[in-house]
Parts: sequence; structure tokens; C-alpha cells
Amino acid sequence: MRTVSELPGLSGSTGAGSSAPELNWAGNYRYTAASIHRPRTLEEVQEVVAGASKIRALGSRHSFNAIADSPGSLVSLEDLDPGIRIDAATRTVTVSGGTRYGTLAEQLESAGFALSNLASLPHISVAGAIATATHGSGDANGNLATSVAALELVAADGTVHRLNRGSSPGFDGAVVGLGALGVVTKVTLDIEPTFTVRQDVFEALPWDTVLGNFDAVTSSAYSVSLFTDWSGDDVAQAWLKSRLSGSAASSDAGSTLAGEAFAAGTFFGGTRAGVARHPLPGVSAENCTEQLGVPGSWSERLAHFRMAFTPSSGEELQSEFFVRREHAVAAIGELRALSDRITPLLLVSEIRTVAADKLWLSTAYGQDSVGFHFTWKQRQDEVEKVLPVMEEALAPFNARPHWGKLFHAGADAVAELYPRFSDFKDLAERMDPEQKFRNEFLARKVFGN
Repeated sequence: MRTVSELPGLSGSTGAGSSAPELNWAGNYRYTAASIHRPRTLEEVQEVVAGASKIRALGSRHSFNAIADSPGSLVSLEDLDPGIRIDAATRTVTVSGGTRYGTLAEQLESAGFALSNLASLPHISVAGAIATATHGSGDANGNLATSVAALELVAADGTVHRLNRGSSPGFDGAVVGLGALGVVTKVTLDIEPTFTVRQDVFEALPWDTVLGNFDAVTSSAYSVSLFTDWSGDDVAQAWLKSRLSGSAASSDAGSTLAGEAFAAGTFFGGTRAGVARHPLPGVSAENCTEQLGVPGSWSERLAHFRMAFTPSSGEELQSEFFVRREHAVAAIGELRALSDRITPLLLVSEIRTVAADKLWLSTAYGQDSVGFHFTWKQRQDEVEKVLPVMEEALAPFNARPHWGKLFHAGADAVAELYPRFSDFKDLAERMDPEQKFRNEFLARKVFGN
């Protein structure tokens, strides 16, 4: 790490803004922090952090647990200039951590560049998504954190540190940092030339066919998502995002398989949808990205939902668990066996794949993974009761929970899932010895105190 700047005697408004309590996006969690600061400059961020006894960064509030809360104050970066700076020579872009992916995607596309992947929602903040290993999908695609080439963060004493991939000790531990190391003010991401994607939806895929050909199903396009409620004999929908231009990925075996499915109108026993679909049955697809095979830019197809629309009222809960790809079929069997417990509480579930990485607390650390995402009805007490049952069923597969969503396991159980877990705890102790960035969530789920 190197110190970028140390600025004593900082002045100017810290943008203290509103006082908590405020709600997260879903409305299921009320922040307990006493206040939320909204600085407009890096210097103001430094001043706020240095002067706080306890503080945490607040992103786009698309977490469903207490991970972003603080027993002291919160700092939001939403009022900072996005400061989007493209370096064509190194194929990177640097952006403020509080910038939303949709804003970044629009500017990259206009300049002829692209990110390799996007999450379902383009509304989430860059730093928040990275810190929790949030992801898109695709057999060969890492989660969003894997595109990080450098981070700049404000440490507990207000100094700014830059960590670079390949040269900074602890970089692989700091990227998925859970907000425990400092406030990430800038992120440098890998980019590539823009590319075109088409999106097609197939319906009613027989489970037996999907499970008998699982690897072929998930490798059939650049990104594949399966939607189900875990009941019945069919997978409700398969969403295929097929890359049409921009790299060799456009001519791989997956594209060939997808092309055959488009021509035949069938996909592993499912039928191509003749109208645009929403993942939830009976819900209008107006706020979804365009389907029906209409080509469009990566920025308008890789996410499931359009930036211009709020995807739902937010009245939902979410959980997600990741297992090694080789265990996918067996894990699906365990979840289907729990359908009598899961389905009544569920809005929809999504199955998607993520490539392995080397980021210490990434849910795909060291293993190609399959993610099982659950969008629950807002019946939290009932959901909290079924989570231990699900986690027990998935325990033989060492399922890793998404850091920003609802899960039951505590620090001792989670520690067993990550080979570099103790290394991360040591890194946090070195970077934040006074535990300024700790909160109740980290105490229960990470540090065990």
C-alpha cells in the first residue's frame, strides 16, 4: 500500500445530511446509525472518516442484512462526482465507488468500451457490489469484483491508500473487503471493446433434461439464468444472453448451441417465449431488458432490468448460496426436496454460474461455482426459520452465503468455507487496529466477537 495523500487541517462541509434511522432498499432493515454523512469531495470523506469513532460506508442500500450499518455514523458517496476516467491504453476505467453500474455502463458504451459483466440490477453501486462479491453470470465470467485492477480507500486515520493488483500485498484480500478495511472512494476496473448481445427466453424446461445436461445448459450462451420456484417438473424459464461480437467469445461452442436453439425454437425441452417475460409469473416485462433475440449493446442486455426503471417496489427479501459447480445437480436435488418449505415463501429463484477467482472472501474463491438465488416474499420471520434448514441441506457441499443477503451461519461456520479467512481477519486487524469500521454484523459473521 502507498499513501496517496495526507491532508491535515481539512476544511469544508462534510455534508452531514440526514440523521438515521433510514431503511434499506427492501424496507426490511432500519439502520441504527446516528447520522449519514454525504461528502462532496475526497477531502470531506477524509475529514468525516478521521473524525468518527465508528463509521461504515453506505452504498445503494441493496443489502438485506446489517452489513452496511454502523454503531456510529454512515458515509454515503452518492454526492461525489463519478469522475469516470477511461484509459484506452491500459483498457481500464477509474470511477468513484458510489457510482451506479448503470451510469458507468452508459458512459463506457458511448466511448466504445464495455465491462465484461453486469449484475441483474444496474442500480447498485460499484464499491458496494465489489465489497460483497456480487455478480452477473456465465461459466467463464467472474463476479464483478474480479474486474478490479486497483482500489483507493480512506483508512481509519483519514489517509488515502491505493492497492494495485499484482503489486500490493493484501490486494486479493481487500477487494471483497466487506467494508471492514476502509471507505473505498475509487475503483479501477478492467474494460474491453464494446460488444453486442441478444437475449432469448425459453420456457418449461423439464428438470430431468436440465439435470441430465446441466453443463451443456449453462455453457450454451455467454450468460445463462434458470428461474424456478423449486416445485413441479419443469424449470419455468431459461434466460440466454448470447454475445454476438467483440471477441472470440462470439464464436465459441456456447454461441453455436444457442444459435441452434434459436433456429429450432426449443432449448433442452423448453420452448422459446413468443413475448417478453418477467422472471415473476404474471408480472409485466416492461422494466426488463429487451428480449426476443433483438441485438443490443452489452449495457442494455447483460443486466436483467433496465436502469431507467425501478425493478420492483423493493418489497422482497433475498438470500443466495454458492457451491462448487460439480455439486450443482446434487444440491439442486436437496433444494427441490425442500420445496414444501421453500416454495410458499418464494417469489422466484434463480440458478446461475460464476467462474473461479482468487479473491479471499469471494464466494467463488478457488472454485467454479453455481449460485442459488432466492427472492423471498417479505415474510422475514418465516424466511429466517427456513434458512437453517436450507443451510443444513447444503452443508455437504460447503455452500457459501452471499455476504449482503440473508443467511443464518455465524463466524465459526463461515470460517470453514474460506481457506484465507484467517488471513483476511489479520489484514483487517492491520488496516483497522482500532476497529473503526467494525459493526455487529461483522462481529457475528466474520470476527466472532
